Amino acid sequence: MEKKYKGKYRVKSVRLQNWDYGSNGIYFVTICTKNRKHFFGEVSEGKMVLSQTGKIATQFWNAIKDHFPFVILDEFIVMPDHIHGIIILNKSKKDIKLSGDVTCNVCTDDMDSKNKGMAEISPKPGSLSTIIRSYKSAVTRDARAINIHFGWQSKFHESIVRDEASLKRIKNYIFNNPKNWSKAAS
Repeated sequence: MEKKYKGKYRVKSVRLQNWDYGSNGIYFVTICTKNRKHFFGEVSEGKMVLSQTGKIATQFWNAIKDHFPFVILDEFIVMPDHIHGIIILNKSKKDIKLSGDVTCNVCTDDMDSKNKGMAEISPKPGSLSTIIRSYKSAVTRDARAINIHFGWQSKFHESIVRDEASLKRIKNYIFNNPKNWSKAAS
């Protein structure tokens, strides 16, 4: 297929090139709902009032650390059509070794080029993409189980937090997001 379309339909990655998103670090993540629909509730008087789906989104965010023990969760907010959160990857040497392995149930020695290519571009175990994919999947599954036709945008936005001043600014932004919601809407 790649020869036929010559990469014409490949979407350029927004991720920082040559950065290992499975490495220890602090990541500021934003995930939006499909078509920016207000699935998670509404802001009233500067405070977020969660819908049932908003409560599900909060519940599964807090459960991330139960599934990925090397994750530390920091500031987090659910807004009407998106979430913001800070995820800290804090892996031990053992965790780093394990997360570098690509899990598969077939012998890779005789793997054809298509399967090797897919393995190379798939999110690696323990990476930020794997964590977010698991989170989005869990929220979607539980929302749909209660007959809410819920969906996410296909991607997510992240920033690598590089210093204490940036972390403080981001935490302040997340904390004040509901109070600033009406200003952003006007």
